[in-house]
Amino acid sequence: MLELIRAGLHNSVQDQGREGFRHLGVAQAGALDAAALWQANRLVQNAGGAAGLEILTGPVVIRFHRDSWIALTGAVFQASIEGSHHSQPIANGWRSPIRAGQVLRLQGPVSGRCAYLAVDGGIDVAPVMGSRATDFAAKLGGLDGRALRNGDWLSTGPAYTGGPRVGVLQRCWTPEIRVLRGPEFEQFDAAAQEAFFRGAWQVSPQSNRMGFRLQGTPLQRSVQRDLPSHAVFPGVVQVPPSGQPIVLMADAQATGGYPRIATVIAADMWKLAQAQSGARFCFVQTDRDGAALARKQWEQELYRMEWSLYGKGLGHRPECRSG
Repeated sequence: MLELIRAGLHNSVQDQGREGFRHLGVAQAGALDAAALWQANRLVQNAGGAAGLEILTGPVVIRFHRDSWIALTGAVFQASIEGSHHSQPIANGWRSPIRAGQVLRLQGPVSGRCAYLAVDGGIDVAPVMGSRATDFAAKLGGLDGRALRNGDWLSTGPAYTGGPRVGVLQRCWTPEIRVLRGPEFEQFDAAAQEAFFRGAWQVSPQSNRMGFRLQGTPLQRSVQRDLPSHAVFPGVVQVPPSGQPIVLMADAQATGGYPRIATVIAADMWKLAQAQSGARFCFVQTDRDGAALARKQWEQELYRMEWSLYGKGLGHRPECRSG
């Protein structure tokens, strides 16, 4: 069992999301940085799709009531395990043991936006529509469909039998995010098209799990007409009348009516998820072949991670590198 002494703000139980229900208006939900949660789970020998904690803000203080193995990935927090007589810092991307009665303390984030805590056995909440992910808008999944609160208790699955401390490579955030042109790209004038790709963008503080609002040069349409409602999904870049784009994220609605200037490729959604408010980045155009190649490269990275954990590569400290 995990006891949340301090739960932080907007932190929640997440997994890889809820697939196959968008036609019913049900959001995907799940981790904003799905790959980071997958990494954390595999470090403690959970299935990659197991539920963990998505941590956006500290301080977070969790008391463990059984011996456990834990892993933190994604955004970097100041993290330590505290016992009755000592405090031990823990590194991002490493599997670490924690004893019954000890406390995990997180402060931050120092860099990045969302961290993921995996516990051996996974977070054991009731699945809804095949997923344990928290959907805030629909109030389903996770712990009663809401953010975690001080005093909450979370159950975990069967404990992992143990092993050495191991770590995996953690990606370094870079400010280029690849996109495909959207269905309404040609409805924007030449100046707007150039500004979209050449301009610098920032994530607004008025962003949430449904969508990241961007700040930059306002984008103007050359074709002024209403659009019929259409399907949308995480990664779609919409442009409302203000001209400031909104990138739909994990909790995005199933339909929308704003013009879609672009779509962030799946392999780069983690970069957007980890962009702190005020961080500057740019969009880079790619095509379907480029998106498919990027996805294949990420799958190869996952394969190499599995090999490093369960093959000959155990015990080497991971170095940060570009995503």
